[in-house]
Amino acid sequence: MRRQLTLLVNKMYTKEIEAIRRKYNPVQYALINAHVTLCREDEIQDIQQILENLKNLNQKLITISFEKVERFSDGKGVLISAHEHNTGYHALRKKILENTNQEIRFPKPHITLMHPENSTCTDEIFEEIQQLKFPKTITFNIISLIEQFNTGKWKILQQFRI
Repeated sequence: MRRQLTLLVNKMYTKEIEAIRRKYNPVQYALINAHVTLCREDEIQDIQQILENLKNLNQKLITISFEKVERFSDGKGVLISAHEHNTGYHALRKKILENTNQEIRFPKPHITLMHPENSTCTDEIFEEIQQLKFPKTITFNIISLIEQFNTGKWKILQQFRI
């Protein structure tokens, strides 16, 4: 079982994102909607404190600025990388992880288009993806606690409006 905190991308932003995921990464597309991972499973071990922190958030929306599409994992995967200076994202993570004894990391937010575990990007596919217009900014108003058993579909356990 895996649990994560995730920012699911609102459908108003997903036309091109989900079209690429559906076409070139149907396995991942079936497992979870387009999203930005907020906190990974190893960061939310103290789930009671995490839930308390989420209930007490006084955050008003979060907007993430995205830059470009890039390949990763020896070119097999493709993601939309976020701008380096997404201070709101990192501030939100810090509030969520407060009082958990977790070392605060600063991962670069991103949206995975092609996950290298179950798809492979080619130069031709990457050229096609680069021609599309993806959102430059996405605003989120809900944090989702999600869970996956084995390799099954991710399920939403709880949502927290921000």
